[in-house]
Amino acid sequence: MKINSQKRRSVKGKAIDPLGDYPGQFREVLKQRGYPPGTLRLYCRRIERLSELMRRRHLAVADLSAPEVGRLLAVPGWPPADHGYNRTIVRRFIEFLVERGAGVPVPQPTAKQRARAALRRDYEAYLRNQRGLSDATIYNCWRLADRFMEFRFGEKVGAFAKITPADIVRFMQHLHGRAQPYRVKTTSTHLRTFFRFLFQTGQIRANMALTIPSIAQRYGARLRRYLAPEQVESVLAAVRSDTPIGRRNFAMVLLMARLGLRAPEVIAMRIEDIDWRAGEVIIHGKGQRHDRVPLPEEVGQALADYIQRDRVTTFREVFVVDRAPHRPFKNSQLLNVVLKSAFKKTGVKPPAPYVGSHVLRHSLATQLVRRGASLDEIANLLRHRSRASTMIYAKLDVEGLRSIAQPWPVGGAQ
Repeated sequence: MKINSQKRRSVKGKAIDPLGDYPGQFREVLKQRGYPPGTLRLYCRRIERLSELMRRRHLAVADLSAPEVGRLLAVPGWPPADHGYNRTIVRRFIEFLVERGAGVPVPQPTAKQRARAALRRDYEAYLRNQRGLSDATIYNCWRLADRFMEFRFGEKVGAFAKITPADIVRFMQHLHGRAQPYRVKTTSTHLRTFFRFLFQTGQIRANMALTIPSIAQRYGARLRRYLAPEQVESVLAAVRSDTPIGRRNFAMVLLMARLGLRAPEVIAMRIEDIDWRAGEVIIHGKGQRHDRVPLPEEVGQALADYIQRDRVTTFREVFVVDRAPHRPFKNSQLLNVVLKSAFKKTGVKPPAPYVGSHVLRHSLATQLVRRGASLDEIANLLRHRSRASTMIYAKLDVEGLRSIAQPWPVGGAQ
């Protein structure tokens, strides 16, 4: 007689695994993706714990709803690790079961989630097809729009007809009026784009984009923060190390220090962008611009060392995370972390309490100005589309400003 595998609890005294052979299949998938043996063992121990708890509670795969999984994770006795790490492993295993059609119940989206998903789909199509924006800009536009709706409607679906200009002002005051204000310069621009979309699609009757005020960006009037040449070299030396992560981080930081690349441009670089024969590299810049710039020997050698010795991935991006499956970086925040660690290691005092990766770009431009480079040459190197972006560095040309400075008036002089 055939025995139902979901109902039987043991065969010849041996407990039946409610997960069947799915853990073994999951392990093979992770192995193919390049997960190291140590990580595979960690994953297997946590899946074994999940299976043990399912046996105790007489649960089958079809019972692994989101609330039930949460209750299982809350049971004491999981292998020592951060609770978030256990949750991540189980979540990835549940996603694997869903992909295999194992019958895991998929939670139904709420009315709010369905409405937001439909709005996001339409808004992103508008930004991509009618405005021609890049994926990164589209993501930032939606993120701010979603943040506004959370501020205005909370857990409710909300009706756009109920939004007033006062709601928009309160939201902007909420972002910019805190002790650590929201420092993105495009807040007003992104909100205007969102309300222009709502108006054009007939979801609001008045074009409230016209009522959105601009935010004063007083910190933009300051001189660019930069490092002295010897400080830049100290930071580079601190980043460099004879390890896979050290070679990767050194190559990324060197691209910013020698070529003036922005951090997102470093992260976006792909293998096919490097022309080794011509000694050039294609940069995917702002506004979907692609620029071809010379590749100095020092930078090329650092890239070659990392690619030949340490880069193991199936993705086309040059720089990937060091953990399997070695995916590309989601954002460029890593470079800020690397620089912060280098400052701490060398004792170099940053030029400001908060210093992002742009400090290397500003340092390169400042040194070129002081060596006599023209503003046109700096604009070409930094790939500025507006001359106004380059003119800020004229303030740093102390010798040039001294040559045109008028003498201080003396009392009684005619």
